[in-house]
Amino acid sequence: MNNSEKEAIETALLWNEEGFNKRDRKISVDLMHFPHVRLWNNQFSIFNSEEEFLKGFDLQTQKLEQEGWTHTVTKDIQAVQSDESKVHLLLLQSRRNKDDIEIENFQTLWIMTKIDGKWGIKFRSSFVAGSSQISEITI
Repeated sequence: MNNSEKEAIETALLWNEEGFNKRDRKISVDLMHFPHVRLWNNQFSIFNSEEEFLKGFDLQTQKLEQEGWTHTVTKDIQAVQSDESKVHLLLLQSRRNKDDIEIENFQTLWIMTKIDGKWGIKFRSSFVAGSSQISEITI
């Protein structure tokens, strides 16, 4: 594994553990690059800015809680393609409840980019059936 892959994986895990799981708005957007693209349910959502992404943040939190979600565990993460400024990651995610019982597991592809010396998530495509955040701009 090269340094770009290690750094991209560290960023992805930090985003999941400290941003997504703790529902920390600042950490979440700090570890993303905008425009940010999300492919879910065969629809592309485009978040042009941090502000656009954060518009749906609280709604997603409510939907996740309604599903019984309390946290997501990354069961596996692998870099499948990379160069010094872009890494494609395959992740196996497990959404869990307060008793650490799996609600759903799913595969997801993330494209990590290094812009101005900083790694961030640029694109996410998931096979998740549960709640997902989408934007007002879709194609």
